[in-house]
Amino acid sequence: MNKATCHHAPAQAPDPDSVPAHDHRRLGRELGLFGTDPLIGAGLPYWLPDGAAVRHALEEYIRDAERRAGYRHVYSPVLGKRELYEISGHWSHYSDDMFPPMELGGEQVVLRPSLCPHHAVMYRSRSRSYRELPLRMAETGGMYRAELSGVLGGLNRVRAIHLNDAHVFCTLDQVADEARAALEMIRRAYEALGIRPARFRLSLPGPGGKYVADPEKWRRSTALLTEVLDASGLPYEAAEGEAAFYGPKIDVQVVDAAGRESTLSTVQVDFHQPERFDLRYIGADGGKHRPVMVHRSIIGSVERAVAHLVEEHGGAFPAWLAPVQLVVLPVSDAQLPGAEGLLRRCAELGLRAELAGPELGSLGARVRAARLVPYQAVIGAREDADGSVALRLRDGRRVDPMPAADALARIGALVGAHRTELWDSSE
Repeated sequence: MNKATCHHAPAQAPDPDSVPAHDHRRLGRELGLFGTDPLIGAGLPYWLPDGAAVRHALEEYIRDAERRAGYRHVYSPVLGKRELYEISGHWSHYSDDMFPPMELGGEQVVLRPSLCPHHAVMYRSRSRSYRELPLRMAETGGMYRAELSGVLGGLNRVRAIHLNDAHVFCTLDQVADEARAALEMIRRAYEALGIRPARFRLSLPGPGGKYVADPEKWRRSTALLTEVLDASGLPYEAAEGEAAFYGPKIDVQVVDAAGRESTLSTVQVDFHQPERFDLRYIGADGGKHRPVMVHRSIIGSVERAVAHLVEEHGGAFPAWLAPVQLVVLPVSDAQLPGAEGLLRRCAELGLRAELAGPELGSLGARVRAARLVPYQAVIGAREDADGSVALRLRDGRRVDPMPAADALARIGALVGAHRTELWDSSE
């Protein structure tokens, strides 16, 4: 596999009964995040409401980060004519991993294995000036890989993938800055997500692989990425045989609960597709020039990112990412009206909250059942009378009763800033 979402899993999926306690497949079932069904098909997971909430929060974070970094968002179809992938090179280098073509109106169309050909076509939809560059185009879009049944597993290796993808069309002089900026976006995202890279890898072509035959383009793109890594001060390792078919890449590697390594984020330099699609821009000299294409994915596939987050946090997600951010716990039925009012205030503030009333058991039992929820708001007779809440934090700390409006404002500020800590004690 030669793309940002390439999977580095063993050829045989492990026995489900032998998976670690934090394996995302087990936790995904226990927490009601996602599932699979033979009627839908292998490698085609569905997302339940709590899993969808995590996914939405993750996608919204990425879209906001991209907007702030000057990216413009687009949508493109998941189908394309076979000719599109013949031009891009995917058909000759990658067809074994693509689904078979479908006959449609006398034409052959295929489920796309990648978003970059669509973005290249969108770039050339009109004339471009050097003043528009770098042009940053982003999309979280669906793509499909014809994975063999024996290697499918959970969210890590699937046939329907939603990739956080982006392509920067820029001049040669702008490539290094764009690659550095992408690495900084990855660093900030990992900090917000509470995850750590296992290592950075400079992925190069290897013997016997299906790579574009253009040694000079490989030399130039490899030199650019090496320069970026050296200047960043990040420790990295070069690995042959891991490049995309059209160019080298910086891969950010993570390790799952079973010790398997895979690529989560990537930055790639591509001289090939701009040439194949005859991409141009008008330079300051009035002449036509060829842009360079920087492929960049902050979290890779949404599926793999969520799988890694589930395993990293054991289901105890950072508050901004948690499917339920606050659970409201009235001590008795007498406090139910006040608890329901607090629930409405949470909804107005955009906080994901649920009510766990006395019908679900004792207060202690309800607290234990909500152990993965970042915040628990206990409302007893005193709190109900004066409009306050007694907060319990997931890490076991208790916060002195405070006005409900103040508590929700402080929680909202931490969530809005994508902080990983549960409480700011300095306030």
